[in-house]
Amino acid sequence: MHSITAAPRDSAGRDELLQEYGFSFFSGEEQQPGVDGTPATEPLQNLVQLAAKLCGVPYGVINVVTSDEQQQVAAIGFEAAVCAREDSMCAQVFLSGKTTVVPDASQDPRLASNPFVTGEIANVRFYASVPLETSSGFVLGSLCVFSHVPGIPGRDQLDMLEILARQAVQLLELQRRTLQLNTALDEVRESNAKLAEFAGRVSHDLRGPLTTMLGYVELAGDEVDVDHPAADYLEIIEASGRRMLAMLEDVLTYSRMGGGIQRRNVSLRRTAADVAKDLGLSFGPGAVLDSEDMTLHVDPGQLRTLLQNLVANAVNYRSTDRELSVRISGISNYQGTTLLVADNGKGIGPADRHRVLEPLVRLHREGDGQGSGLGLAICRRIAEAHGGELSLKETPGGGTTAVISFPAEL
Repeated sequence: MHSITAAPRDSAGRDELLQEYGFSFFSGEEQQPGVDGTPATEPLQNLVQLAAKLCGVPYGVINVVTSDEQQQVAAIGFEAAVCAREDSMCAQVFLSGKTTVVPDASQDPRLASNPFVTGEIANVRFYASVPLETSSGFVLGSLCVFSHVPGIPGRDQLDMLEILARQAVQLLELQRRTLQLNTALDEVRESNAKLAEFAGRVSHDLRGPLTTMLGYVELAGDEVDVDHPAADYLEIIEASGRRMLAMLEDVLTYSRMGGGIQRRNVSLRRTAADVAKDLGLSFGPGAVLDSEDMTLHVDPGQLRTLLQNLVANAVNYRSTDRELSVRISGISNYQGTTLLVADNGKGIGPADRHRVLEPLVRLHREGDGQGSGLGLAICRRIAEAHGGELSLKETPGGGTTAVISFPAEL
């Protein structure tokens, strides 16, 4: 029998650290296992079942020991429950850092009076426990197997039990990391939402005075002779003001995208034709812009904004070596719809394809048209609002193809 050594002093902040692994703790009449519904629930249950079968016993359990309780988070042969830490067999040995094997608990001086042995709670005889120790040395609890009859496991069985205990720790560490990443992601989303709201308010507040200024510039232009030097200055002021107004409109659009999705059945070709009209482009076979016809279940306004930004990008970054051509197509299956917007423009190098999807990023290449650096960011925000994503790849023969996924609704 492996000896039961004295457990070292328990670490402070145990409950707080356990909560990082996804365990929720209850008290009183609400006591129940605290890992249900987390990603590790089913794998832990399968692991416990395997441990019991390998050791040839009817019972197996993964225990998590809090400051005052033992929580059975996965069990085979009985229903998982909660008990006081002072009544727990595993709490007597789990901090030893060693595998504990007791052939007959009723004959062991440390466990003979335990309610799981005396019949008050159960009648455990054979008992084997492996501590669940993390790489940092923190002991979460234990993986144990037991029976109502005495027994002695083989060395191979104990080796497998220890391997399964390490696997349980890896599952719980993965769950902890997943929960941390989800928390960080929620914080980023909240921060981005606040920034978008702020940007929307600022751009809205600035748009009014700027529009007024442009109005006065236009009035002043009507009063100045075309040959007067002031006419050139007014033209420069108006052009700069309109570029600023366009940027503010893009910021406002970006801040509004992503919320309030109203899905409807929308014709892709009809929407593309409307975009061509908005941008003053020819539409149809052999024209600058053409599109397949298919029905998309998306937000109509956001689809139009997405296509308008992608086609406008194609116009701004067209190649000087060939006539501009933009083709829109799509693929639908049970997983959803993938939209392809392919142009034959300058293209975007592999190193820049992810970077240009971020807000306010421009490549500043010679001959590039004016832009705010928000067009692709708006498109990605629209795709993500629909549960999808946007990526860029090279168009065969040169140019850029935007790939937008719209997953099927569950």
